[in-house]
Amino acid sequence: MSERVYIFDTTLRDGEQSPGCSMTTPEKLEVAKNLVEMGVDLLEAGFPIASVGDYEAVQAVSREFPEARVAALARTVPRDIDRALDALDKAKKPRLHCFIATSEIHLKYKLHMTEEEVLEAAVKGVEQARRHVDDVEFSAEDGSRTSLDYLCRISKAAVDAGATTINIPDTVGFMVPEEYAEMIGRVVEAVGDRAIVSVHTHNDLGLAAANALAAVMVGARQIECTINGIGERAGNCSLEECVMIMKVRSDRVPYYTNIRPEYLYPTSQLLARQITFGPQPNKAIVGANAFAHEAGIHQDGYLKNPLCYEIMQPEMVGVPATNLVLGKHSGRHALHERVKDLGYEEPSRDQLNRLYEAFTALADNRKGLTNDDIAALVEQFQIRKKAVRQPAEVLAPIA
Repeated sequence: MSERVYIFDTTLRDGEQSPGCSMTTPEKLEVAKNLVEMGVDLLEAGFPIASVGDYEAVQAVSREFPEARVAALARTVPRDIDRALDALDKAKKPRLHCFIATSEIHLKYKLHMTEEEVLEAAVKGVEQARRHVDDVEFSAEDGSRTSLDYLCRISKAAVDAGATTINIPDTVGFMVPEEYAEMIGRVVEAVGDRAIVSVHTHNDLGLAAANALAAVMVGARQIECTINGIGERAGNCSLEECVMIMKVRSDRVPYYTNIRPEYLYPTSQLLARQITFGPQPNKAIVGANAFAHEAGIHQDGYLKNPLCYEIMQPEMVGVPATNLVLGKHSGRHALHERVKDLGYEEPSRDQLNRLYEAFTALADNRKGLTNDDIAALVEQFQIRKKAVRQPAEVLAPIA
């Protein structure tokens, strides 16, 4: 039996904090529309105390999408919480997400507070939020570098104070999967069934998705993530990666989400248009090369059966089609198919062999060939366009 994992999208909050990712309120609303239609469980729309823009964005998302569960971030500071609550005033399903750092290095150098002082601030913050909303999430910032005993203690105290979700962030992307799973397992045991345990992983070591799923395997039931994995430094856990790992490898990761995967690629493309960059070409699931093949062996196998080299259909995630890139590594099979796709007659074996030799000679000095390049080569070898059958003439009826 598979179990439900909740997807908490923080593209509009943590994702936006990374350089080049700032969005206006109208831009956030456009992305939020796709996220809601995609089926995210929670939509973190901003950090209201941070700026007027963030405050207005939380208000706007709450007003525009009344049935969505909208979250706003706040430190466990009274004025932060008041500001976030005010921004969420029109939300039908608000979540107040409050946080304070818990690791020794943050306590010593950033907060200048003791563990007892931090615990007291966490409890007071949760209690303040809970007096106004039923759905309160508490995050232990830099939880992954926090003493495990203290982490369990502050998690239990936050639940006692009214928190319904406990989030253990790997704020600096320090964890490896086995280690993070051990930590999350202890927190799950500590809070029992009184709260959902959430994870928020960063990708500094390239392990964000692996860490998040390792945590799910031991009882975490919420993943905080972003479209295209945008976020501070090396980014957040990628929403599309986690969702598709659970979908494609349900045999080993037997959990499910309510995400409609056909929205993944369109939403990735929309976000790329709103900010200053898109995902790298080889980005899993949504990168330009995720469903592209240039090597001749791969192209030949794909043309015989796509399952030879693709573990999912591009249409599953909203990609229009597989892209067979014709370059110096391509083979005769792919070139032959492209000739037919461009509307030319079936070449003879000799024509195809000579065409392929000319093709590889040209491709050796190019990064890839366009359809116009291929057409120009084809016409050098007297391969003609297929005749276009004209529709039969329709005679006017005799009066």
